[in-house]
Amino acid sequence: MTGAVPEPLPGWLTGARRIVVLAGAGISTESGIPDYRGPDGVWTKDPHAEKLVTLSYYMSDPEIRRRSWLLRQAMQDAEPQPNAGHRALVDLERQGRLRALITQNIDGLHQAAGSSPDLVHEIHGTVHEVVCTACGERSAIREALDRVAGGEPDPPCRRCGGILKTATVYFGQLLDERVVEACTAAAGDCDVLVAVGTSLQVWPAAGLADVAVGSGARLVVVNAQETPYDWTADLVVREPIGVALPRLVAPG
Repeated sequence: MTGAVPEPLPGWLTGARRIVVLAGAGISTESGIPDYRGPDGVWTKDPHAEKLVTLSYYMSDPEIRRRSWLLRQAMQDAEPQPNAGHRALVDLERQGRLRALITQNIDGLHQAAGSSPDLVHEIHGTVHEVVCTACGERSAIREALDRVAGGEPDPPCRRCGGILKTATVYFGQLLDERVVEACTAAAGDCDVLVAVGTSLQVWPAAGLADVAVGSGARLVVVNAQETPYDWTADLVVREPIGVALPRLVAPG
């Protein structure tokens, strides 16, 4: 079924007690954060912007690092706030029906909305911390951005002098195996997987839909554009996420 949220909701959804949500960039667009691959996405408009989050370019080019820090500063200055989609997932957790919230986003808006950190798996890391690529020292991004504002366009690690980057997974960088294992385990132990605001084109996140369906779960896709998994899904919703998600997770 493709289109709007059905009324009434199917019994297999209202009766689900172990729901896993896979959230992509689309859930944050209503908070003013652009997605990456959509029609108005960051990389659609400027393919060269991918270099700012590609490890090989970042490590070898000080100018790329300078531009990357300015981009992070602009994101912090915008002070994005959680929207109705994020808050709906908090409601789902309070109902006791959320098995896990797997996010491809790095913005921390799920936690800001009130989702329990123990249930949120940030598969691509977080923009709110920085890590030294040499010694692994971690610190809050605010400290690094204050140094940028103070005249250090490419602040080195205070501990060892190594190159700093946000604690996000760049292209060419391996994912945290522990996070991937937790996400895979959750997808294999749910009765419904809701993929919301994700193109389902980036692996291994997209493969979690296969894990869930292969384990007998139902699949719901909430996305503005078609995804490769629409034909597999039990329900496909094209409505805006902030409208659709609160209705989809309403208690039965």
